[in-house]
Amino acid sequence: MIHYHGTPLTPNSELLKMAGKHFCVSYADTRDAKWCFKNAQSVMWDNGAYTSYTQNKKFDLKGFISWVDEFLYPPHWAVIPDIIGGTVQDQVNLMAKWPYSNELSAPVWHMNLSLDWLLEIANNYPRFCFGSSGKYWQVGSDVWANRCDEAWNELTKRGFRPWVHMMRGLSLCGDIWPFASADSTNVARNFKNIGQQVCPERMARRIDSVQSWKKWSIKETQMSLIFLNKEKK
Repeated sequence: MIHYHGTPLTPNSELLKMAGKHFCVSYADTRDAKWCFKNAQSVMWDNGAYTSYTQNKKFDLKGFISWVDEFLYPPHWAVIPDIIGGTVQDQVNLMAKWPYSNELSAPVWHMNLSLDWLLEIANNYPRFCFGSSGKYWQVGSDVWANRCDEAWNELTKRGFRPWVHMMRGLSLCGDIWPFASADSTNVARNFKNIGQQVCPERMARRIDSVQSWKKWSIKETQMSLIFLNKEKK
């Protein structure tokens, strides 16, 4: 798993210690973008949909495309603009306006949308993201975990071994799902908490050392168990 550490990280003297890490830079706060571009192993350029959603702000599609153009070269990649809480058609409309190649891009499958839509994405993109939304908003909750199981079951049944990035998902390091990468602002937000001050690089190093499973084995979900119980009656 590649661990993308969210920015901004202050003060700058502490950010410098993180040179060589992988970073997630959001369009919602771009202050560390140029430093990360020069000093990171790779950067995930996030479109800032989470901030737009939680702060009820309008997303600037043209602004994001213009901003990311300076930085969007391999091994860096960007999250295609998406709408949290939107329909499949909302996502399709935004994806159609995205000018960059699939190799540099990753759409988001929102977990409240259909598994058919997930499979369509998997058929067309080598890398894509899982986004927690709707009743699956809380990452790691029971209902979220069951939905994640359903998604990995469907992908595995069809022979996919995709690069799946988990948005807001570094807390899942070491868990059962075979995510190729995940991001979190944990280090930037918590390394200097009063009473537990640590070097951000040391904190990130501990997180980076924990890996996820590489292979998914199809398992029963709550929904499949419901169907089995109905058939037995």
